[in-house]
Order: sequence, then structure tokens, then C-alpha cells
Amino acid sequence: MATATLSPADSEKLSKLQSAVAGLNQISENEKNGCINLVARYLSGEAQHVDWSKIQTPTDKVVVPYETLVPPPDGASEIKNLLDKLVVLKLNGGLGTTMGCTGPKSVIEVREGLTFLDLIVIQIENLNSKYGSNVPLLLMNSFNTHDDTLKIVEKYKDSKIEIHTFNQSQYPRLVIDDFLPLPSKGQTGRDGWYPPGHGDVFASLSNSGKLDALLSQGKEYVFVANSDNLGAIVDLKILNHLVLNKNEYCMEVTPKTLADVKGGTLISYEGRVQLLEIAQVPDQHVNEFKSIEKFKIFNTNNLWVNLKAIKRLVEAQALKMEIIPNPKEVDGVKVLQLETAAGAAIRFFDNAIGINVPRSRFLPVKATSDLLLVQSDLYTLENGFVIRNKVRANPANPSIELGPEFKKVSNFLSRFKSIPSIVELDSLKVAGDVWFGAGVVLKGKVSITAKPGVKLEIPDGAVLENKEINGPEDI
Repeated sequence: MATATLSPADSEKLSKLQSAVAGLNQISENEKNGCINLVARYLSGEAQHVDWSKIQTPTDKVVVPYETLVPPPDGASEIKNLLDKLVVLKLNGGLGTTMGCTGPKSVIEVREGLTFLDLIVIQIENLNSKYGSNVPLLLMNSFNTHDDTLKIVEKYKDSKIEIHTFNQSQYPRLVIDDFLPLPSKGQTGRDGWYPPGHGDVFASLSNSGKLDALLSQGKEYVFVANSDNLGAIVDLKILNHLVLNKNEYCMEVTPKTLADVKGGTLISYEGRVQLLEIAQVPDQHVNEFKSIEKFKIFNTNNLWVNLKAIKRLVEAQALKMEIIPNPKEVDGVKVLQLETAAGAAIRFFDNAIGINVPRSRFLPVKATSDLLLVQSDLYTLENGFVIRNKVRANPANPSIELGPEFKKVSNFLSRFKSIPSIVELDSLKVAGDVWFGAGVVLKGKVSITAKPGVKLEIPDGAVLENKEINGPEDI
């Protein structure tokens, strides 16, 4: 992708921005440089669209079917040697604001009083105890989650696991009118800044000193995943495959369903494997991109990356991932934040692959409808792992739509005396002021709508199968 040169007007913009950023004493030199480089690339208008005619469907060599992976040798010492090469890194920069929470999303309770972070710690502790290995946990925070996370991590100080935290970069939001940083115009609070997407993980790992520390301990691979994806657990078959085949980068992909049509997909492009995001697709091909016939897989954001390769590419400033412009408004001022995604880095690594994993490795909790799934009898909890109930015949999860009354976690929890049984549910739609009693069972297709101004209570022990409920008389 060729970089265009800057126009005189854009050169002047960049020069003014450089002077303004140089005067921001809240951030490091690395962050200042990173910000300026990103803006320079953005202003130069690097080609973001791909040539549609060059896109090829990846072969099984490029996107390896999970069932063809070879398990590691059975001995405990071989598995310990394998695990001792590994670091687990969770992306922990997000706040639970969409679900009405104020702190890091990873401290929302998932099951039996345990949070995402509790479950992650339990899983890695069990692994380390079982094999005598030392797999550390790294949390990449943002300036939004850093202070809270440090307090929360205190409670694990006696656990059998090393926990390290570091911050991703902090960049100034840019005022769209003149491309100057918002903090230099008096907006010195948090709203003046933003974390530039999880593509920043590689540079921040290096800038924090963590990368060199891990390499000096003989670590070879980092498994990166979102902290809210309950399916993203350490998989020995994947790690073994990467070590044997010397793959520098691996993205876990899984078959698309109609719920995932906007998710990025892997393609072969000019001899390399590449992530194709919907934003890069020419308008006339968007429907083709969304079809699940041609593009059958999507990115789970579970990534396995070789640490030496990260060091090499960061030092060469070679990780030029596609820029995602994200316009926002702060106190009536239109601003721009430029972000990158970690998955887009795949094309810069040698011998990069995808692995087509089972859907069970993708269980994100983005909204309370997802929380309902993982808190229900559809899943059980074993040793910190959230495991799908074998009783359910349908491999797909039920589709769940909850109205705005259920959006915040606190409201969601108060509206259920207990989470209903949904093992035999296909779909659920809830709208209006609806409250659930204890021991409710939902089967087939269920739709519950409370009339405006009416409180609709589903009684304890009700069994609703293929029902449309608009009032108490329909129960």
C-alpha cells in the first residue's frame, strides 16, 4: 500500500500538531511520536480499499481446520515445556459503560459471584498447578481502567500466578476543524484523550519494557484475547502447532452466522494472509462481504503472536495497520480519534496463519443479552471454564433480544428472580416493563411484550413454549 505525500496544507496541519503535541506533558515521548506517526499516515491518505479482483479464498494451509491439529506429546514435562513458552495477555482497556457499569468491564460478575477476571485467574492457576508451569497473566489497561485494575489485582496477590499490568498508549483527541489536540485547548480532563485501539498492543508491550522482560525469561508466544470473551482459554493444540510450524502469528477464526456478518474475515491477497474489514470493502461489494457463502469465517480476536517477531517489527516501525477513523463529540466539539486493530497486523508477520476453531472459543459478553446466556443453564462452570451444556441439541445459541429496560446490568439482575432455563429455547424477545419470577422455563420461540404503562410479571415456575405474550391472560 503506497503512502502518498502530504499536500502543503496537510504538511502545515501536521507541523502545527507536532508543536502542540510536544507541549503536552501528560504523555511520554513514545506516545507523542506514535500519535504524530498515526496522524501523518492518516493525512497522507494511504489506500484503505483493496483491489476486489485480487482477493482469494484462503486454502486449508493458510486457514488450518482445528480438527487437523496434533495434540502435544502426552507427558507432563513436555506440556510444562510448552506452557513455559507462553504468556496470556488480556485486553482490559474497556469500561462496562454500555452495560451501565462504571469500572473495568472485566469486573462484571459472570457466574456464581465470579467476575471475568476471577475466571481468567482461576483458569491460569489451574494450568500452572496441574503442569508446574509458570504462565503469567498480563493485563493491558487503558488510562480509563488502570487505577481500578491495580486495586482489583491486589486480591490475587496470594494466588499462584504472576500478574503484570501495563497501559496502552494515551493519545490526544483531535479537533476536526483545525486538527489540533483537544487537551491543548483547555480540555485537560479525561475527555481530551483516548486509547488508540487494541492495535496499539504491540507498541505498548514494547514501550512498557514488558516485551524485553518476557523475552529474557525465555517466553516465545503471547496469547492475546478480549477480557470479555469467556471462550478464549489456553489451547495446547494451537500452541503446539505454532511452535512446531514456526508460525509468527495466528488468528483464531470461526464460521460466520447471520449475527456475525459485519465481522472481519481472512483473505489471501498478493501472496499473504490479510484481514479484510467491512470498512475496507468497496460499496458495491458490501453485500457480497456480508454473505456467509463467499466469506465463511470471521475474526474472534483471539490472537497468538511470536514475541521475537513483535520486537523485530516494532523496532522497524513496520506495523502499519489500517487506520480506523472514529469521529466523536466532546462538549459540542467535533473530534476525531484514529485507531488500529491488532488483527490487521497479520499481514506483517512471516508464516502467519488462521485456525478455524469451534464456536465455543468465541463467547463474548457485549450486552446483557449475552450475560443471560452465560448465566443460564445453557452453561456450567468447571474449574473457571464456562462449558456448554451437553443437553442442548442445537449447536447454535438462542437469539435473545432484551428491551432497554434490561440494558444496565443492575436493572437486568433486578428483573429476574432467577435466570430462566433456556436449554430448549430458540429465540426470546422481551419488550417493555417485564419481570421474571423464579424457576421460569423458556422453550422454542418466545415473545413477551408489556403494554405501555403496564407491569407484566411472569409468575414463578411458568413454562412458556412457543408463546407470544402481550398480557397476563396469555401466560
